[in-house]
Amino acid sequence: MFEGFAVLFYNFPNNKNIFDMNIDRFVFAVAGFFVFSSVLLSIYHDQNWLWFTGFVGVNLFQAAFTGFCPLAKILKAVGVEPGHAFK
Repeated sequence: MFEGFAVLFYNFPNNKNIFDMNIDRFVFAVAGFFVFSSVLLSIYHDQNWLWFTGFVGVNLFQAAFTGFCPLAKILKAVGVEPGHAFK
């Protein structure tokens, strides 16, 4: 019954389980989800959601130079494997 649902948890290009992702890929996935959902919310609900989109963008920009990302710190504390960007 759930075999079809299990396909959703696989990363097709690398044939890896989604739970084998490192911190970098989690950060990019969450940031992408936040940007996409806030843009949709700004279209269908209120334009003030674009402030959240800007916040995510600024946070990604500063993380590229400083290496500090709050989500990366949380994921590291939980025990997710570190990648190359957030060690």
